Amino acid sequence: MIAKVTRGADVGNLLRYLYGPGKRNEHADPHIVAGYRHPAALEPARRADGKRDLRPLAEVLRSPLETMKRSRPAEPVWQCSVRTAPTDRPLTDEEWADVAEELMHQTGIAPRDDPEACRWIAVRHADDHIHVVATLAREDGRRPNITRDYLKARKACHTVERRYGLCPTAPADRTAAPRPSRAELERAQRAGLQEPPRVALRRQVAGAAAASDSEEAFFAGLRERGLAVRLRFSVRTPGEVTGYAVAMPEYTNSEGEPIFFSGGKLAADLTLPKLRHKWTDSEVRRPVARSRRWTTGSSADHEVRVAAYQEAARVAGTAAWQMRVFHDPGVRADLAAAAADVLHVTADITGNRELAKAADAYDRAARESFGRPPPVTPYGSALRAAARALAITNVCWGDRREQKRDLTVDLLFLIANIADLIESVAEHRLAQQRLAQADAARRAAGRLHGVRRTEPRQATSAPLEGERAMARLVAESFPVPLVDGLRSTGTRAARPSERPSHRKGAPRR
Repeated sequence: MIAKVTRGADVGNLLRYLYGPGKRNEHADPHIVAGYRHPAALEPARRADGKRDLRPLAEVLRSPLETMKRSRPAEPVWQCSVRTAPTDRPLTDEEWADVAEELMHQTGIAPRDDPEACRWIAVRHADDHIHVVATLAREDGRRPNITRDYLKARKACHTVERRYGLCPTAPADRTAAPRPSRAELERAQRAGLQEPPRVALRRQVAGAAAASDSEEAFFAGLRERGLAVRLRFSVRTPGEVTGYAVAMPEYTNSEGEPIFFSGGKLAADLTLPKLRHKWTDSEVRRPVARSRRWTTGSSADHEVRVAAYQEAARVAGTAAWQMRVFHDPGVRADLAAAAADVLHVTADITGNRELAKAADAYDRAARESFGRPPPVTPYGSALRAAARALAITNVCWGDRREQKRDLTVDLLFLIANIADLIESVAEHRLAQQRLAQADAARRAAGRLHGVRRTEPRQATSAPLEGERAMARLVAESFPVPLVDGLRSTGTRAARPSERPSHRKGAPRR
């Protein structure tokens, strides 16, 4: 069951819509199922022409606004649409009345046994949803407290789902990224863009953040991608950066100015304080990073890139095993968040659209509830260090054919281990009863398995037959589901005889 809250200024217009034919004549038999009084006493009477006389009901709902002790709110009409899932059974009018009463109680607009509560009604004109309408003025002249009403509405939905055995839905835990508005979608369509700028900017900022280990490197990476960056400075401490916003120079408003999006408008984990928290792993990851020295000399570029892929595949395979063996919630949260960095960097440096879609799908599974940053651990830091090493190599598909073939093999090994890691995250989220996040991880893993079974396309020319055969051979060596074991000794899955014994305690590093 889902609930959508909106605000308005005129209750009369809303009633005319609810009792009207609808936009496509979808309103059938609109009637009141619940309210602050008995539904029969509130139901609008029919006039001689057969239409409803809505004026008395509108005046009754408006009347508390005239006696308010403080100024009248600009949008005093509160409306919430409550809808069941397509697989749910149709609810009766009595059950819908109970749903509306639970919603009013949980939001605090009309608590049970409160004679001074706000006036409200619930109108049903379809089998699968109702509209709850209330005026935000109590009978005693005070305003109701509707702070975080959308979160309270989600709580009411969960209560009703358990009560009537309806399809469970995800909690309002703010793990989902903000969606583009309707205006953004229509504008992007008119401009011929493949996706709204908000989505593209979120992917670019996430990739730059995953490839950076400091604030300076992050902002430099954003500018290197051709994005406009605007910094927000502290009012109390001059020169201190407290936030940022990014924009595509070509995406402008009516005045020709770029439209900026702050990090928080892109995703909860892309605010500057959250990114700074993640970058505090520099001291933790340095011992890991010193185990291999990365260079960018022209004579060693290929060897460095192959080594970076092999190291990233090894670390991702180890992380998948750690997700299953370690039961510390902090370690698992950090590994889940760091997996997003590896996936974003892999998609960024290869330019593969399917990998980018997999990274977008996985983002929600990587976040903790309400934007809380996970603790920084050595295990997640090892993953982030591998992601930054991959970003430094900046793999380009314009190399010689022999080098491409080698990178194709290592890339498929890396993708397979990332998919295994993300499947471990899906199991973890499912055990936490975070169904939406578990579903996001499963969808991302499914896309990664699809990439493994698709021959990599080169940007300049078609692959050779030998490369096609090699890609198929490597893909066939990773059946689905992947072997549940440790992948820390190399870039291949461990054989059954090589798997470590699952004894108690932390494994030897």
